[in-house]
Amino acid sequence: MTAVAGRTDPALKCPSAQPGMGDVNVLGVVAREGAAPRLAYVDELVSATPEILALAAPVAASEVFRLSARCEESKCTHFDGARCQLAVRIAKLLPEVTNALPPCNIRRECRWFRQEGRAACLRCPQIVTGNPEADDRLKEVAGMPQGASVPGADGLNQPQH
Repeated sequence: MTAVAGRTDPALKCPSAQPGMGDVNVLGVVAREGAAPRLAYVDELVSATPEILALAAPVAASEVFRLSARCEESKCTHFDGARCQLAVRIAKLLPEVTNALPPCNIRRECRWFRQEGRAACLRCPQIVTGNPEADDRLKEVAGMPQGASVPGADGLNQPQH
């Protein structure tokens, strides 16, 4: 819990988490029916147990599931000490992919929403944490060096969140 101006807030959640982070839940399942992958949000919190994550085999869990977890702030390469720079890049560099707020089960505690508001939510469904089809723009948004392969897409690399 974080005390802010005399009140207590729950810890913020990262909507692009990795297995092994604290309090990991399934935010949604990646749907690949259309031209580009989109997140199908789950209605209720589902714990990302080893059994649930194993359902993604033979591909990496990050290609099938989007996970949420407690934001690790200074432990994350995207956190600059005050803000999540991944959320900043998502809101600034990616197009909106929906006209309405998606049915997200973590919005009240979501770091991206708390920081970037509606702009992050309208772009959120296109984020796939381990996306082997990521184009150059998505790689730039993820903060990946030019020419790098997508972390986690081969099941061997651990993605940065």
